[in-house]
Amino acid sequence: MREDRLPMPSDAQYMRLSLRLARRGLGATAPNPMVGSVLLQRGQIIGRGWHHQAGLPHAEIEALRQAQYRGHSARGATLYVTLEPCCTQGRTPPCTETIIAAGIRRVVVGAIDPNPKHSGKGLVILRRAGIQVEQGVLGDECERLNEAFNFWIRHRRPFVTVKAAMTLDGKIATPSGESKWITGEASRAYAMKLRDRMDAILVGINTVLADDPRLTVRRPKAEARRPNEKEPRRIVLDAQARTPLTAKVVSDKRSRLTTIVVSRQAPQSRKRALSGTAQVLVAPSRAGRIDLRWLLSKLGSEDVISLLVEGGGEVNASFLLAGLAQRVAFFYAPKILGGRDARKAVGGDGVKSLKGALTLSEVQWRRLGADWLLTARVGSKR
Repeated sequence: MREDRLPMPSDAQYMRLSLRLARRGLGATAPNPMVGSVLLQRGQIIGRGWHHQAGLPHAEIEALRQAQYRGHSARGATLYVTLEPCCTQGRTPPCTETIIAAGIRRVVVGAIDPNPKHSGKGLVILRRAGIQVEQGVLGDECERLNEAFNFWIRHRRPFVTVKAAMTLDGKIATPSGESKWITGEASRAYAMKLRDRMDAILVGINTVLADDPRLTVRRPKAEARRPNEKEPRRIVLDAQARTPLTAKVVSDKRSRLTTIVVSRQAPQSRKRALSGTAQVLVAPSRAGRIDLRWLLSKLGSEDVISLLVEGGGEVNASFLLAGLAQRVAFFYAPKILGGRDARKAVGGDGVKSLKGALTLSEVQWRRLGADWLLTARVGSKR
C-alpha cells in the first residue's frame, strides 16, 4: 500500500514517515540538524521534504515546494515536521513566515529546537498567527535523531563516540600489535557506516605508526557518495609530530582533510614539514598529552558536531575516563586472546573502585554475522 494513501492515519504515523525522510540527510546536514516533513491535505500527502544540506531549504520548505510543483494548495493543510520550525534569519529565511503565508491550518512538531534562538519561540509565533500547534509527537525519537546536534548546541563541542573492535575478553590486538582482522566483514561494513555519519574521525599517533590507516569511508560499489555528502575530517593526536610524511593520512589526495594535533613542544622542523601537506594544529598539553578538552572546544568552534574516536586503548581511555565521550560502539568477535600483554580496548589507569565505574544506558545489542555490536550512551561525569 502506498504511504500517501494510508487508511485513517494517526499523527504518529505521519511523524514516523517524517523521521524516515529526515534520515536521508544523514551525514550531510552539519552544522544543521536532520529534519523531515510531510504536508497533509484532506487525508492525502501532497508534499514531502527533508533537509539536504546546510544553506539549502529546510524540510518544511521542501514539502511546500513539492506540493506547489504538483499543483496543490497548502491552505488549510496540516504540516508534520520532526523539529520546531526556525523563526530567525540564517542562511535561509525563517520557516515560520513561509508557513504562515502558505495558510497552513495545523502544525505537528516532534522535538523542540535546543538552539536558544528558537527553543519554542517558533511555536509561539505560529500560535499567535492562529495556527493550531501540537508538539511532542514521537518527541523522544525526534530528539534522539539529532542527539549529536543537540549536544553540540548545548555544549559547543562535538558529540563523541568511542568505537572499538575487540575479542570477548576485551583485547584489540596481540602484544605485537596484530589486529587484522578481529571482527568479520559485517562488522567492518557497519563501522564504515558509522564513519559515514561523522564529521570527523580521531586516532592517536600509535595507530598511525602501527596500521597506517586511511580513515576514509569505503562503500560498496553500488553505494555511490551523494553530491551533498562530505568526507569526514581526519584528526591525529601526535604531540611530538611523529607522523611520517609517507603516512596515508598526510600523503593521499585527501590530505588537506587531515589535522595533525601537536603540542607546543613538538620540533619546529617536523611541524613545518607536516604543514606542507596537512593542517597542523598546535594545542596545549599536560604531562606530554594533548589537552583534549581544549581540542574538543576548538573542533566545536569549527562546526564539528560529531567525532568518532578510533584510538588504541590509551586514547579510548583518555576520552572515556575523563568524561569526554557520550556514546560507545563496541564490536565483539567470538574470539579470546588472553595474555597479560595483549592490547586492551580501554587502557589508562582505570578506576579505583566499582563505584567509579562508568555506567552505560540505552544499551542496544545487534548481531552482525558472527559478531555482536554494543551501542550505548555513556553515563559520563559532567
